[in-house]
Amino acid sequence: MLAGLHPNSPTRRTLSASAQLLRRFHLDGPLLGLLATVITFGLFVLYSATGENIGQWLSQLERLLLALLTLVLLAQVPPPWLRRISPILYGVGVVLLLLVAVHGSVGKGAQRWLDLRLFRFQPSEIMKLAVPMMCAWYVHERPLPPSLRDVLVLMVIILVPAVLIAKQPDLGTALLVASAGLLVVFLAGLSTAVIIAGALGIAAAVPIAWHFMRDYQRNRVLTFLDPSQDPLGAGYHSIQSQIALGSGGLFGKGWTHGSQAQLEFLPERSTDFIFAVIGEELGLVIQFVLLLLYLAIVARSLYLSVGAQNTYARLVCGSFALTFFVYAFVNTGMVSGILPVVGVPLPLISYGGTAMVTLLASFGILMSLHRHRQLVGA
Repeated sequence: MLAGLHPNSPTRRTLSASAQLLRRFHLDGPLLGLLATVITFGLFVLYSATGENIGQWLSQLERLLLALLTLVLLAQVPPPWLRRISPILYGVGVVLLLLVAVHGSVGKGAQRWLDLRLFRFQPSEIMKLAVPMMCAWYVHERPLPPSLRDVLVLMVIILVPAVLIAKQPDLGTALLVASAGLLVVFLAGLSTAVIIAGALGIAAAVPIAWHFMRDYQRNRVLTFLDPSQDPLGAGYHSIQSQIALGSGGLFGKGWTHGSQAQLEFLPERSTDFIFAVIGEELGLVIQFVLLLLYLAIVARSLYLSVGAQNTYARLVCGSFALTFFVYAFVNTGMVSGILPVVGVPLPLISYGGTAMVTLLASFGILMSLHRHRQLVGA
């Protein structure tokens, strides 16, 4: 269709100018368009999920603008710089996690934040970027697949921040950080023997992990197996979210007309359980479209990772792409009742600033690693 346009037509000139602008700022047009579509939809849903609270909606818009600015700025950073700062970022992140353990601010029973007076932030979010980047940095100049010794070193790199985050306690973020690092190890290539040994190690660690879990975390697992055993306590979130999902049917009750959400039966409706709001008000069809958009983002990201310039770039891009998939899978799974409830937001849609900035920062790094490769090859 574009081939039939006159070379000097306004449409062709506009498209050409847009493509040049994207190239100049090292941005990937298709991926940026998919992200913008989901973000716009998220703002639409969030207005209803917050009870039409315009102040909260504007606060989210400000955070989104900051996150988008972070994406653009990180896309300008040359890949060699990203590789060099990986161990620095990891080291700073671990130090900040130790500071949280000693002097962190407490909120909702968890010690997860550092209070800098002007604002509070969660250092654990930094580790979602730092852990996979550090793992990729470590294996970058080593032979692949990694040896058993290298795998053990990578496990230490992953477990140190994951354990510190789990002790805050923040099991959801700890699992995301650990999965981001493990994805790098998996993408680096593993022998069958190492995979089997790892699976046996995880199975053996389950009883130990159960021993160190908090009471509320154990209750979440037990409630996942049988939500009806405590319908007004630990099982309340899961039961109410499933009621909201089922009552929406195919096409929903209408925007801002969801009874479970608007009458506040559904807890955490603007954060962890916003996917249930989508199901109740907009229906299964729109949920399916959203999932397709998520898959398109993952597919485009993996496509960009395949063409990355070196081992570091391929592993980081691949890990970021699959971690985004884990985000979406865990949130939608816990809301629909097929996974235990953990504190994982719906990516690019749930209310919150730190997670949004981290997610878009990862896509900025991914675009940098891909676009700068094109410039080098030009």
